[in-house]
Amino acid sequence: MAQEEGGSLSEMRARVGASHRITDLVQKLHFYDRWAPDYDQDVAALQYRAPHLAVDCLTQALPGPPQAALILDVACGTGLVAAELQARGFVQLHGVDGSPGMLEQARARGLYQRLSLCTLGQEPLPSPEGTYDAVLMVGALSDGQVPCSAIPELLRVTKPGGLVCLTTRTNPSNLRYKEALEATLDKLEEAREWERLVAWPVDRWELATTKLEVVPGTSDSDGFISGIVYLYRKREVAQVEGVRPSAQPLTGL
Repeated sequence: MAQEEGGSLSEMRARVGASHRITDLVQKLHFYDRWAPDYDQDVAALQYRAPHLAVDCLTQALPGPPQAALILDVACGTGLVAAELQARGFVQLHGVDGSPGMLEQARARGLYQRLSLCTLGQEPLPSPEGTYDAVLMVGALSDGQVPCSAIPELLRVTKPGGLVCLTTRTNPSNLRYKEALEATLDKLEEAREWERLVAWPVDRWELATTKLEVVPGTSDSDGFISGIVYLYRKREVAQVEGVRPSAQPLTGL
């Protein structure tokens, strides 16, 4: 079993908790390089649900057949989001990450047509404006990872009318970042750069690494931290003239 191979659940919680506490980007990337070989089994043991939840949310809103959609997975890590996308029929997948170790693991999956080393927030994404039908960033919006100031770069590479799906933790240690993130998201909506389709709070995001992070009402031994999935649609040309495209109805969220 993965838990037996990688150590006890307490050791895995310690590693994930350590990743949450690192706020320096360079240190964070070095940590992820070292963690990459054990990352998948660790987050599986902690019942990390963000990739599954984000792809479910995106799939319900994206028009057309999945095979036709070109998707960018930002901060792709080992490729957990790509595995969820591939299971739903998406085949045109590009990924970027700032950790060479994580990209090595992602490349081994064989699911991406292109993988690039890119530290978002330090450099632009390696794609022209309006390239992708959808852009996802799952699990990288927290202190020491992708700064809120980089969000417009995701929008830049999205096609007009395309979708942007984001996630962040809403546990106590990440609330200050979440507040800054939502201020950035709201400013872009006020500027009519995009429109919000979904803001989906989720209580059972992943197992908490400490008792202080447990969602109220759950036990310490089986307590989860919470998170949220956001889905936005980039404005189309018609919106400049005051015509807003209708949102696709989402069900089951």
